Amino acid sequence: MFKFINQIVINSGINVKRFLRTIRALPVFIADWNKYKRLSAEDGSMPLKLKNVYPILFEKYDAAGDARGHYFAQDVWAARKIYERNPKRHIDIGSEVRGFISSLMAFRKEVEAIDIRSLTSSVQGLTFIQDDATQLSQFKDNSLESISTLHAAEHFGLGRYGDPIDPRAHIKFIQALKRVLAPGGYLYFSVPTGRERVEFNAGRIFAPKTILELFKGLELVSFSGVKDDGNFYPNIEPNQLANEYMGCGMFEFRKP
Repeated sequence: MFKFINQIVINSGINVKRFLRTIRALPVFIADWNKYKRLSAEDGSMPLKLKNVYPILFEKYDAAGDARGHYFAQDVWAARKIYERNPKRHIDIGSEVRGFISSLMAFRKEVEAIDIRSLTSSVQGLTFIQDDATQLSQFKDNSLESISTLHAAEHFGLGRYGDPIDPRAHIKFIQALKRVLAPGGYLYFSVPTGRERVEFNAGRIFAPKTILELFKGLELVSFSGVKDDGNFYPNIEPNQLANEYMGCGMFEFRKP
């Protein structure tokens, strides 16, 4: 019950840890204000005005970032492979726009992205298709040479993003991926991996063997992952993530 309530609080926009860091930093902020005001008066630099105050206090005790974890590792993993292969056409389905898609746009002139949600973009070279990816009906069989879908399939059918409730939505999506992938084409696929369960309506965690069974007929070219410790483990055996609470499995498939 505590976990459920805590998740509701976090998702409503209340971050308790951030709030506590803000309170902790408040006296320091006041001291910094006074010091800046005094120094700017002495040297005539840009003065402070109370009407322009814009305190961002929690970042004083934050790190610069965390170059670990699911999203950082999978974005680098997939982007490097796509860069090396340089396919004529690449389709992404449901990956994070501000992370992975922006990385692709740095070295590709054209990227096509599919999501069930709308997207506002004026970036040249980014083509967006709003659609339900469980069918991929706009693509012919064996037509796509390069597809990525990172941390997306686990959400399908749970209603989190406005999609219809469907316990088999992830299976339909995988069947559609297998159908449209061209012979010799590559698929870069990542999902939370570990002890299998549904955490409704956030997402699913898959046993590695479940993903391998669902993609039967495709060749597993490589597997990498992030374990519960947050570290990236390249080119490991899929079963090494089977007992994680929630790792991230990165499957590179090829259609024979």
